[in-house]
Amino acid sequence: MLFGCATDDEEEDTSNLVAELTEITAEFTPELLWEQSTNKGVQHYFSRLNPVVAYDKVFTAERMGEAYAFDQATGKKIWEVDLSDIEGTRSFFDDRVSARISGGGIAGYNMVFWGSENGIVYALNQETGELIWQAKVPGEVISNPALESNMVLVNTVSGALVALDSQTGEQVWKADQNVPPLSLRGASGVVSSSGGAFIGNAKGELAVYIADSGQQGWATEIGEPSGATELQRIVDVDVTPVVFGDKIYGISANGNLAALDMRSGREIWKRKYSSYRQLTVDGNQIFATDEKGHIYALNRNDGTEMWSQLSLTNRDTTGAVSVGDYIVVGDLEGYLHWLKKTDGSIVARYRVDSSAIYVTPVVSEGLIYAQSRDGELQVIKTPE
Repeated sequence: MLFGCATDDEEEDTSNLVAELTEITAEFTPELLWEQSTNKGVQHYFSRLNPVVAYDKVFTAERMGEAYAFDQATGKKIWEVDLSDIEGTRSFFDDRVSARISGGGIAGYNMVFWGSENGIVYALNQETGELIWQAKVPGEVISNPALESNMVLVNTVSGALVALDSQTGEQVWKADQNVPPLSLRGASGVVSSSGGAFIGNAKGELAVYIADSGQQGWATEIGEPSGATELQRIVDVDVTPVVFGDKIYGISANGNLAALDMRSGREIWKRKYSSYRQLTVDGNQIFATDEKGHIYALNRNDGTEMWSQLSLTNRDTTGAVSVGDYIVVGDLEGYLHWLKKTDGSIVARYRVDSSAIYVTPVVSEGLIYAQSRDGELQVIKTPE
């Protein structure tokens, strides 16, 4: 028999181990207000589907195609539609084919909008769920659109930024972006401000397009290729930029967190952080979750690091949202964690269910709307 053993010089690689949760001294107990199930959720697929709070309702969807509207106060279901058979043509004997809903949503113009990996954008009446229009775009829609000047602005995986008429779904303009041969599975959402549509791209840039025409304005590189292989040199900016005042903030999957002048694209400051998770700007602080699940607070004006929280390593920590004196993140085991804004200490914990919180929770009027991979939607209050 042969036996193998590690030498003293060989150390076990622990860089990818998931951190175990440690005991905390809870300062309060989060309160569940209501919960609903959204069928099968997103399961194990990559998804950025998020709840949308608008018109006194909570809109949400699951990957197969079920879209819902719930009463914001009570959680009572108002309507449900099946986007996989939105025109009602499937017979009793036909197999259900997934609509592959993966982008959005966003609400406005008395409608709620969802996108799919099939390259279809759906516009539903927010009161009834009735289909107003559906439009085909060139590429998968796996991030949030934006609304601007009576248009729906959609960024696709194929590099097409498309403006659709919000009332008809007809294409108003299209801007094509070059996508490198190798890039991450992702696409930046669109943020609109002051007549511009701001996005990140797979070349490691933040860029702006004139919303009325689709003409490109400035483009500023914030990613920094490094490493010997093409995989190591990926610099995608897949996080939706954040506009705050006259500045715009973005982060690359391999590069930097940067603050730019919104009008000129001029770099104001840049710091070495890498992420594909949502950024949050709150007052004079920026909260960022890096690719290892570490959470950082930085000074918004100069990028100086104020604190770091490293105890959630490799827990697929979501981006942070601001709730009063705290920020809240989710993780791969369905937990929400409350961190103090002042020092990053974890002061409360709550479990939504045993599947992951896969997307940054949504906050509206101080309430947290969290959705798990298995389709559990919960509304949680932070005690004052």
